[in-house]
Amino acid sequence: MDKLRAMEFFVAAIDAGSFAKAAEALELSAVMVGKHIRGLEKALGARLLERTTRRHALTEIGAAYLERCRDVLASVRTADGVAESLRALPQGTLRVTAPVAYGAHRLMPVIARYMAAHPQVQVELNLNDRVVDLAEEGFDCGIRSGAAVEDRLIARPLARSPMFAVASPAFVARHGMPAHPSDLEALPLLAFAAWGPNHSWRFTRGAETVRVPVRGPLVTNNGQALLTAALAGVGVIVQADPLLTPALDAGQVVRLLADWDLPARDVHIVRLPEARPSAKLRSFVDFVVERLG
Repeated sequence: MDKLRAMEFFVAAIDAGSFAKAAEALELSAVMVGKHIRGLEKALGARLLERTTRRHALTEIGAAYLERCRDVLASVRTADGVAESLRALPQGTLRVTAPVAYGAHRLMPVIARYMAAHPQVQVELNLNDRVVDLAEEGFDCGIRSGAAVEDRLIARPLARSPMFAVASPAFVARHGMPAHPSDLEALPLLAFAAWGPNHSWRFTRGAETVRVPVRGPLVTNNGQALLTAALAGVGVIVQADPLLTPALDAGQVVRLLADWDLPARDVHIVRLPEARPSAKLRSFVDFVVERLG
């Protein structure tokens, strides 16, 4: 028995004055209404109504129970209203995860504008270069860069991120500017751990493609750490433009082989499938896609 539903039938029957009128209002049969109320009495172990051929009168227990039922149903309606308002108006805490460089340099300015537009939303941004399980770790949405998006997630594409090869000016002065991708094989190349042990950089120019195996003195799982190593003159790195553009604009690193292209990284904003996503999640995803898509 659905006890909450039975309470609703009980209150409706008292307010309507009979099972028949309550059934009409609820678009059910009088038999079904009576069945639910009898089930409620059985569960309570007490009679709620004194039944005669003409009418149903509340027992003492029934009168007391009726008031509590009204309180419970009112609380349920209030809870439903709160849930509906949360869906209708962006508010509450939104948990977002993103790769470190993309989150800091591309996403954070957009989040600042979103929060200005929706002051009742608090954003918790977690920056991490590993692939985060949204469901397991309790995130509303996330940015995926490069990694394949699982079928179980709803993904919307954002603008792809170009990849550049860079090194510090001091490194270039010491080793010379490479004229061809094959020249990189004689230089220390710094690796990103997520690429795996046998990764190579694929440079293309027109119909020509050159693969350069990445072998060097440093492997790390953090793009910012790679950039710091490049700034210190440790070697050549390949990373995406959100991380490298500020350093390039400041002259801290030099782009190598500018007439060659590296594969751009796919970027998506992803969320778990939900029939009716909350207003905060729906509005945030749309906001990000509009500005970074």
